Amino acid sequence: MIFILFTTLNSIELITAIPNTNDYNNDKALLGKMLFFDKRLSHNNTISCASCHNISKGGDDDLALPFGIYQKKGTRNSPTVLNAKFNEIQFWDGRAKSLQAQASGPIHNPVEMDSNFDEIISKLKKDKQFSKKFLLTYPDGFSEYNITNAISEFEKTLTTPNSRFDKFLKGNKSALNDKEMKGYQTFKEYGCISCHNGVNIGGNLIQKIGIVDTYYTDDLGRFYVTKDENDKFYFKVPTLRNIDLTAPYFHNGEVKTLKEAVEKMLKYQIGYLLEDEEIENIVLFLKTLNGETPKFMKDTENEKIYN
Repeated sequence: MIFILFTTLNSIELITAIPNTNDYNNDKALLGKMLFFDKRLSHNNTISCASCHNISKGGDDDLALPFGIYQKKGTRNSPTVLNAKFNEIQFWDGRAKSLQAQASGPIHNPVEMDSNFDEIISKLKKDKQFSKKFLLTYPDGFSEYNITNAISEFEKTLTTPNSRFDKFLKGNKSALNDKEMKGYQTFKEYGCISCHNGVNIGGNLIQKIGIVDTYYTDDLGRFYVTKDENDKFYFKVPTLRNIDLTAPYFHNGEVKTLKEAVEKMLKYQIGYLLEDEEIENIVLFLKTLNGETPKFMKDTENEKIYN
């Protein structure tokens, strides 16, 4: 049965390229960009969204666990914000279903920003120049909805198309070398693609960590959201886009290298021990998933006006 499943998965293309076109409202995205980098969203004006999501370095913070307000240490690894618009669920436990719903989470979290929207709006209203820009974009005024809407609109711009693998998917068969191609074939043949698929090569389902071998972690994952015993140790399958840039890995950030991450996934999720060459080929394939810098961040006119 497993052989039939893997053969079927290997015979069809379950991954699609990131589109070169991207729909978003430019005015809202510009405002959202300002808010994304604004530390006034935190209670003591020290933490912004960008503090944990460095867009120029993979969209995360390069730490095992993030640090929030008053240097409080978080409990889960910061996921990349790049290509988050393609995720069907947000957060490691999948508790948010949209980018906008996700945007308010860190603001209320006492370990992250430890703030609330009444406090944030009070601060922003005192900034006459910012208020003018905000009201031009949202004539109905400041609100939690409008603030998170603007942030999520900016996050929609953070896509990374035209990776070498995307070029391969679009028909350029020379975009991958022999080892990278072998890695992709192994990725499919051993069933990695059963969870890592779609345009974001992940981000579209919740899966148990430790399917065929017990993975020891104190974090009960989605159970904290649903209180269902069957949801213990279930987490969102992360995107593999730009994965070479987002170490360390897993929900707890305990895995330091991409090779180790592949080895652990093979052991705990699939139950296979592959030869070093096969693992290295998978790693080489994963490195072809690095895409272009988000266009919105390369726009010098936007940088000049809003940073």
